Amino acid sequence: MEQAINKSQPYISWIIPTYREEMHIEKTLREVATYLLSKGFPGGYEIIVVDSSSPDKTEELAKKLALANPSIKVMRVQNRGKGWSVKNGMLLARGKIRMFADADNSVSVDQADNFIPKVCTEGSFNDCADIVIGSIEVSGAKIEEHAQWYRRWLGKTAKYVIRAVSGLWEVHDSQRGFKFFSAKAAERVFSRQTLERWGFDFEVLLIGKRNQFKIKELPVEWINPGGSRVGLDAYLTTFVELLKIKWNDIKGLYTR
Repeated sequence: MEQAINKSQPYISWIIPTYREEMHIEKTLREVATYLLSKGFPGGYEIIVVDSSSPDKTEELAKKLALANPSIKVMRVQNRGKGWSVKNGMLLARGKIRMFADADNSVSVDQADNFIPKVCTEGSFNDCADIVIGSIEVSGAKIEEHAQWYRRWLGKTAKYVIRAVSGLWEVHDSQRGFKFFSAKAAERVFSRQTLERWGFDFEVLLIGKRNQFKIKELPVEWINPGGSRVGLDAYLTTFVELLKIKWNDIKGLYTR
């Protein structure tokens, strides 16, 4: 996992929002660091763990690994939601490509091989995009699902509601925690992000769309182990946030 300190701009910033992830964080960080180091990216990489004031040992374990690998940074923020953590990580990031992924690696690290070449950087081809997102609703996706049937039904229904109301009908799956941004898109999008909880996923995509950034959706293999800590009240919260996004969009807030 060791990586020499590199003060030049990293090629990629890998952001991991965490809250009570002591069971996963060590394994996740080792997998991500091993993968990124093996790629030999020019400028290297940085991993940014943004912990929402976890009451367990998540932060402690991440900092322990950071001592052995200076490319790992650990940032502690108030527990205001996943969106708040991701925003802070994105605004701290320096990479030419900036992404965020869930702390349990429900989308395996190696799948980044399909995404990184598609993100617009200097010298990219015409078919690149400034925002490239993982999806389980496009051809080629594979799902290992262990959640209860009603959670699966709610999730499916929520996707259609989000697409219909948000203005993102062409985006089939806005909620997957595996999203890549060019540096330009990340700076423009996350400086305009307003939501701090679950609705941030489709808010940042709508901001990207309103600022003329191309969005590309790629299939992923996704493992949902079940036992989610996300309460059913999160669906109601997300719907309220969806209405906020609609109002912000009507006011032109995302393009100012």
